[in-house]
Amino acid sequence: MNTAFNLIIIGDEILHGTRTDKHFAFFKSMLEQHGLKLNQVQYLPDEPDLLTKQLHRSFADGLPTFVTGGIGATPDDHTRQAAAEALGVPLVRHAEAAEIIDGVTLGRGEGLDSAEHRRRLMMADFPEGAALIPNPFNKIAGFSVREHYFLPGFPVMAHPMAQWVLDTYYADRFHQTARGSRHVYVFRQPESRIAPLMQWVEEHYPEIRSFSLPSVGWTNADGQTVAPHIEFGIKAEGAAVAQLDGAWEALLEKLHDLGAEWKDRAE
Repeated sequence: MNTAFNLIIIGDEILHGTRTDKHFAFFKSMLEQHGLKLNQVQYLPDEPDLLTKQLHRSFADGLPTFVTGGIGATPDDHTRQAAAEALGVPLVRHAEAAEIIDGVTLGRGEGLDSAEHRRRLMMADFPEGAALIPNPFNKIAGFSVREHYFLPGFPVMAHPMAQWVLDTYYADRFHQTARGSRHVYVFRQPESRIAPLMQWVEEHYPEIRSFSLPSVGWTNADGQTVAPHIEFGIKAEGAAVAQLDGAWEALLEKLHDLGAEWKDRAE
């Protein structure tokens, strides 16, 4: 059962730095809280041809994917149209989404024949066959098609909508895949000495993955200093988690044979 999700974050404002991205950290945390994982993240500009190309590739990949941004009704919003082109289907008005927007307009005291309402109705135009994603903030729905979930760029809207998607479509996948890791800070050792250990563990435990992350060190706010080091460890999913302790014990012995100094990163 697949428990990995992709994330596509769309918006010139994020790439240009006029808005700070708040999606990556949220989606990573939300998925992990449910025993799921974030597989890949893309940041894309509001460029129709590029969006169509990347969405076409994403649909072909077959992973469930959250897409934020570009589903409004202004001329710089191209995500709805790009999704339809990527799928080779027309952009059609979704009757239920349009009815919701009618209610929003009337609730604002505006007429259904107003220019503002006609513009707002464009946000009910989805790729043919799309389903609604409810928006608890302002009622104007997002949409889903082919396990791609298109949400507004605004975190206050997108984040509760994303949680609804998980609860509605993926609750049976929550906490279905075991995951584990072991890691330490290794001091005064070059990566050239760590690399053979990584190669050894992956040869002897093919389902375990190793990692090595060099750091120049830092000083915490309380003045505690962490010297330059390598964060070295292993990780696994599924049945391979049962092999972590044995593999890790063997690796620590090999670190000892190197004369390495290490400590748990939580210390």
